[in-house]
Amino acid sequence: MLAPECEVLTIPDSEPLKLDGEKLLAPFSIAYKTYGQLNADKSNAILICHALTADQYVASRHPVTGKPGWWERLVGPGKPIDTDRFFIICPNILGGCMGSTGPASIDPKTGHPYGLNFPVITIGDMVNAQVRLIDHLGIDQLFAVVGGSMGGMQVLGWCSRHMERVYSAIPIATAAWHSSQNIAFHEVGRQAVMADPNWCSGNYYEKGLVPRNGLGVARMAAHITYLSEDALHEKFGRNLQNRSERTFSFDADFQVESYLRHQGSTFVDRFDANSYLYITRAMDYFDLAAEHGDVLANAFRGTQTRFCVVSFTSDWLYPTRESRDIVQALNAVAANVSFVEIDSIKGHDAFLLEEPEFAATVEGFINSCAKRRGLAR
Repeated sequence: MLAPECEVLTIPDSEPLKLDGEKLLAPFSIAYKTYGQLNADKSNAILICHALTADQYVASRHPVTGKPGWWERLVGPGKPIDTDRFFIICPNILGGCMGSTGPASIDPKTGHPYGLNFPVITIGDMVNAQVRLIDHLGIDQLFAVVGGSMGGMQVLGWCSRHMERVYSAIPIATAAWHSSQNIAFHEVGRQAVMADPNWCSGNYYEKGLVPRNGLGVARMAAHITYLSEDALHEKFGRNLQNRSERTFSFDADFQVESYLRHQGSTFVDRFDANSYLYITRAMDYFDLAAEHGDVLANAFRGTQTRFCVVSFTSDWLYPTRESRDIVQALNAVAANVSFVEIDSIKGHDAFLLEEPEFAATVEGFINSCAKRRGLAR
């Protein structure tokens, strides 16, 4: 699945990654993309952490779908995250399916795909794997760590577990723990995958099968949570799809039905079903307060990182109140924090879409931090 220009770091058996679940993972690989040039003192590196169904192709064409990078609106020459000024690193997460070690990878002990023998991982494990990559690149401190949704969870993980290595941070449309509602949505998706007979208890790889129907339904259900009611109404309303009358059948009579079916069918061509199970479980386990005596502020005590926390008014998956919890915790330890709530009807996916105020916020914060750090324009 990898494009030739994608780089892969492989960590050998002799340097295992100790997982939060107490297991050791070795060897393991992290696939990543870089953009721009690292300066002489290695002070201009920005790590971009991707969301659940994204990957390392943040600003370049995807090798499977052929589509543009998922954040080309923000990342590139002269853009808010300017590749003419900064060295951008975007890794595929541990547990992913675009080159980093995950359930579809070959288990060196058996010579077969891991499947469900892959250990259950956490957001913290993903972050710790990324630390190995940053070490490999010889970078002591990242100028910024940026990410939305699950990427925002990774940002918070970096700022808690490795705060001395993060100069500035932009957690976007995210939360410090996964709510019971979000866990419930994920469980529906996982059960859809596991109910597909082609899932074969996770051993579908060598059988030449793909649980397309189950994974497609999981994607459809999740995609609804990424939008808002206003966005759905504005885009589709109750419009019929390529017909003037209802068919009185279970075909996709409505445009919104056709749209969701398309989202589901295209997703399965680029994403591994078991990876979906593992990554959603990692998100469900995320609870930064619980890791610090049930006091979120303790996660950031002693931080010198500069924060810009961003939320969107119509995001009901990670509503603004959850961003305010993060800001309140940062304020409690006298952290340097800015908070911006963007007025948008586009729901959770707003951070991926055209939102001028959001782009201006990111650009302004990065420029301010760069000036303070002495990074010339």
